[in-house]
Amino acid sequence: MSEPANRKAAFLPMGMGAGVAIGVGLGLALDNLALGLGLGVAIGGGVGIVGMAAGAKRDGKSSDDDGADGGGGD
Repeated sequence: MSEPANRKAAFLPMGMGAGVAIGVGLGLALDNLALGLGLGVAIGGGVGIVGMAAGAKRDGKSSDDDGADGGGGD
């Protein structure tokens, strides 16, 4: 894998880890660990997906960019 692809792929696990950490803290504070973990995983996954999309836009590529020019005309 190239370096930009590795950075883009790292957003999801980093978001999930941060979400779980925040969720555990929230769950302990609210005395409902299951709810905190569930919310943490959901929010962390969302943050990771948004980070991956933002990283692709920053690189100048969209998620559906396959390298084709999009047309057949010369």
